[in-house]
Amino acid sequence: MASRWKVTVRYGSDVSREGFDDLDQAIAAAEAATDEVLGDDPLSTVKAFRDYTPDQLVKARIEITGKGLISPPTAGLDIQGDGGMLAFTGGVRRKALKANSRKQVFAAIRQALEQ
Repeated sequence: MASRWKVTVRYGSDVSREGFDDLDQAIAAAEAATDEVLGDDPLSTVKAFRDYTPDQLVKARIEITGKGLISPPTAGLDIQGDGGMLAFTGGVRRKALKANSRKQVFAAIRQALEQ
């Protein structure tokens, strides 16, 4: 039987995917991945055509996706190079979720996925 929820973690050049039968398990896995990313050193400024400070860089993206062929429920977070977190909903068309703390980030993700 196929899993109802999929957690995708994009961290640097690594991509991992894991399936879960219920949303609580998927959110717990996303929180564990967040802990792993935040446990590593912050990113440094990148100098290219212009300078990109750590708060402008995405260190990792953690996304939870449900089942469905057309517009499956999708939400997740971007972890910035300085450790900041930006929660979002949507796959191709992302919409920012209002959250000021880690607890609010995961509450907003849960709410978006339960709709």
